[in-house]
Amino acid sequence: MRRELIERELTSEGPKREGGRRSGRRSVSVNLAESPLSWLHARGHIDDRLFDAGERLRADYERAQLGASVTMRWDVVRIRGQGSDSGLSPTERQIAAKSRFDAALAEAGWGLSDILWRVVCAGEGLPDAEKALAWPARSGKLVLKLALDRVAGFYRIN
Repeated sequence: MRRELIERELTSEGPKREGGRRSGRRSVSVNLAESPLSWLHARGHIDDRLFDAGERLRADYERAQLGASVTMRWDVVRIRGQGSDSGLSPTERQIAAKSRFDAALAEAGWGLSDILWRVVCAGEGLPDAEKALAWPARSGKLVLKLALDRVAGFYRIN
């Protein structure tokens, strides 16, 4: 995993998002390159099976090139293949990834796919996703686990 460490002031609510370290205050190093899913996995909140399911979903999201784009993009997204799409053209691989992504979200179900997309694909933290969905605090982790479990079943991850 790539590391992009930055020093942040530590407050009672957690690390401050803006500004750097002030003298006389406690600080913490934050890895800006770490995804919310890998953060949960590294701290034991989700197991390997759920983490792998989330990574497979994110890979399909990236392969399908579903992320927002402001201008025309001429570069090709290069992601190492899993082997299942080896005989397909780049366009067919993109369509297959979009189909798998849509099917995985459908398997998660209505209501669960919201938190799944926000945390896994968009990279939002759980507190931000809970706030955007108007959910109670600390409820997102349980719902995310349920959604990832269904996605793991879809991808046949044991």
